[in-house]
Formats: sequence, structure tokens, C-alpha cells
Amino acid sequence: MKIPFSLLALAFSNVNAKRHNKISRRSNGIKADSKLGSSLLSHARQLDNRNVDYSFIGGYSIKFQGCHHINQWNEYADDEDDVRIMTKRLVRFRLCPSEDCNDEKTGGCSSKYGDYVVDMNMFVDAYLQSEAYNLEAKCEATQEICENTCDGGDDDCVTSCYSSYGLSGCVEANDDGAVEMIDPTEYTYCNQMDFAARDDDNYGDDAADVEFYVGPYCADQGGEINLGLFTDDTCTTFSSGGKSLFYQYAGYELPYSSTNMVSEQCMSCMQSNADDDVNQWVDGMDVEMIKEFCSTSYLDAGKCETKMSVNYPNEAACTYIEGIKIIRDDGVIRTTSVKKSRGAAVSIGLFTTCAVLLSAYIYYLRTKLSRAKISLSAQG
Repeated sequence: MKIPFSLLALAFSNVNAKRHNKISRRSNGIKADSKLGSSLLSHARQLDNRNVDYSFIGGYSIKFQGCHHINQWNEYADDEDDVRIMTKRLVRFRLCPSEDCNDEKTGGCSSKYGDYVVDMNMFVDAYLQSEAYNLEAKCEATQEICENTCDGGDDDCVTSCYSSYGLSGCVEANDDGAVEMIDPTEYTYCNQMDFAARDDDNYGDDAADVEFYVGPYCADQGGEINLGLFTDDTCTTFSSGGKSLFYQYAGYELPYSSTNMVSEQCMSCMQSNADDDVNQWVDGMDVEMIKEFCSTSYLDAGKCETKMSVNYPNEAACTYIEGIKIIRDDGVIRTTSVKKSRGAAVSIGLFTTCAVLLSAYIYYLRTKLSRAKISLSAQG
């Protein structure tokens, strides 16, 4: 069986990310999931795909459709405690024409679309990095406006000003007693969680030897992506304590433990300046520029562009994507291509016919017996 090149590239990219994570825990190298590492990998992908014309996706929007997982051999398991069968998670998304993309529809659109499957960690990382960059840029653009409005006022006035523009998180709370929470962008790939205060007395003698990791996983039967607590460096084995154990050790709830890490709405791939006051940061820039989130997701994805209105549609992953339309409760892939058995159909038909005839015969005998009893009673 031939494996599409795009899927090989997808698996290879995930293996490299895993290798970078493993090395980074043992040395002082650059982490693949750090901002610098993400930037380097992004430039590398752009070089690898320099001959690919993907400018057309600027007129499309990404619609997240769900995620699923498969089990595969962990070739980097070098310790006895390392899991041998690791969980690989994938995201399926659709590129819909922006003018036709509907937030209320699960599929987003019903024509002129392309379907894609990509590594979940890469997808989540690109999305959160994009959201953080957009928020930072908009906060910087609005900073001067709010400072002039508040005339050097306190943080409450500035926070209220940001909120009036639909922005939150631009002003950090000045609370010395507040617990410092984790940055979700640092856990888009499976990453070790070091709890500052950890009381192992309540969790048995072996609790002190357990290492904990935080990473994204498929939740709600593949309908959303949540952060979870795990006990292995591939984020395959869930911690028995889960969210309650994280709260016990960290003192706050695990972010995105109950909410989706990515938006379920249509996400345009084109940079825009819908609000001139807030989006001054795009002045002088090419507003037609494609968002890095879209370019990263598109270039690294397995593609099925059969229904897309493009000159050279990529259909390398159509067979694979067709096989993951149905996702069961356990999240494991189930094929939709079920072959019908002629012998089984004939057997079922014969069995049903015999059952119906037998029931009719029994009913006939009971009726005849009842009539016989009535006749004897009358004679007596």
C-alpha cells in the first residue's frame, strides 16, 4: 500500500517535534515548542514549500471540524517507564470560501471547499501563537488611545478603555498575592509540569516519584481540544487525579480543561483592518498577507481538494480523510467503508422468514386448540 507523501511529511514533522521535545529536556537546546523554535520551524517549512503556491488560501477561512487519535509505536522509548504505544492526535479542518463560511454549520460550507488533516499539536500551537500575536499587536495599537483617554489614570480606567474595544488581557493585574498561572502556549506540545508546592503525603508513598506532564488531547468525543494532566512524556497516560489533582498541586484550575483551545468559528486566513482605531498596526503593511496560522496549517496538512476550485487540486490524503468521517466514543479511527456480506444478508433473510412462518404456525395451533376446548365444553 502506498502512503501519500503529505501524510509521511505529517508523521515526520510530528516525530521531529517529539525528538526536539525529548532533547530539550536533557540539554540546553532550543525547544521546538518555544517561540524561537516555532519561528525557526516556520521558516524551515517556508523553505521546504517555497515552490508551492498557496496564495489562494487568502480568500478562505479555516473551520475546525474535530480531532481524533491513533496509536503508534514510540520509537523513542528508551527507558523502562516510557510508553511503548503512544497516542498520536490529529485535527481535521476545512478551508471554506470566506464569503460562504457559516459559523453555525459544523462543516462550515457545503461546496468549493478543501478538507485537511494535520498534527494536533502543531495546529494548536500555531493557533494560540497567532491569537497571542494578534492580541499583543492590538493592545499596542490601542495603548496610546487609552492612555490619552484616561489621561494617565489608573489601571481600572485603562482596562475599561481596552474592554470598550473588545480587548481583554492587555493590562496585567497588579496583585502580589495572586497565583501565577501557566501559559497555555508553552503546553501546546506535551511538556513537563513542575508544581511549585507539592504535597505527596495525601497521594501515597510513590507519588513523589511520579512526573507530571500537560498537553492537549481530544475531548468531547473529538468535538473539542482540552488540556489534560498526564504521567508520561508523550501525553498518552492520563493522570488518575486529573483536574482535581492539578488543582490540589497548583492551587488553580488547569486552563482549557473544560473549554476548547481553538475557535469553532470560521477563521479568515487574510489579515484585515476591520477597525481602523484598533488595527493601526496594519497601516503600511500588506493587508492581503495570509495569516501564519493558515499557512502553517495548510502547508503541513494532508490534503483533499477534490471539491476545491483550484487549478491543481491536491488529493493525496482523500482516502485517509474519507476513512475518519465517523469517530467513536473512544476517539479511535473507524472506517466508513464497510463491505456488505451477501452470505450474511441471505442468512438473515432466511432466518427472518422462518421466524415469521413459525410464529404464524404457533398462532394457528393455539387458535385451533382453543376452539377444540370450547366445543368439548359445549358437549359436556
